[in-house]
Amino acid sequence: MSSYFPKQGEIVRKWYVVDASGRTLGRLASQIAHILMGKENPKYTPFLDTGDHVIVVNASKLRITGMKSEQKVYQRYTGYPGGLRTEEFKKRLERRPERIVEQAVVRMLPKTKLGRQMATKLKVYRGEKHPHQAQQPATRALA
Repeated sequence: MSSYFPKQGEIVRKWYVVDASGRTLGRLASQIAHILMGKENPKYTPFLDTGDHVIVVNASKLRITGMKSEQKVYQRYTGYPGGLRTEEFKKRLERRPERIVEQAVVRMLPKTKLGRQMATKLKVYRGEKHPHQAQQPATRALA
C-alpha cells in the first residue's frame, strides 16, 4: 500500500484574518505558525507547503506578559566590527509593530527553504485595514 501525498494542484489555500488586539505575542505567534504550516489540514505533509494565508491586523495592540515590555531587547548584528544593534521592545512596538509579529512567527517556522516559503504567506498590518479584500478572507478566532 502506498502513501498518499497531495499534488501542488490539489492544495487549496484559504485566507484568514486574525485580530491581534489584546492577544499575547507568543501564543498568537505559535497559533499562526500552526496555520501557516498547514498542521490542521487533513492533507498535511511535513515536506510540502499545505498551509493557508494569514492576515494579522491590529499588530500595534498586542501585549506581552510580565516584565518583558521593560526587559525584552531585540538584537541584530550588521556584520561590521562593533556592529551590534539593540532596540527595546517598547521602542520597536511604537516604530514597527508589524516586524515584532513577523519575527515571532517566522522564528517558529522551519529554518529551511520550505519555512521561508511558508513565511511569505504571512501578512501583518499595524491597524485594522488591509488590502486583501479581493481574496475574501474569513475571520479566524484563535483559542
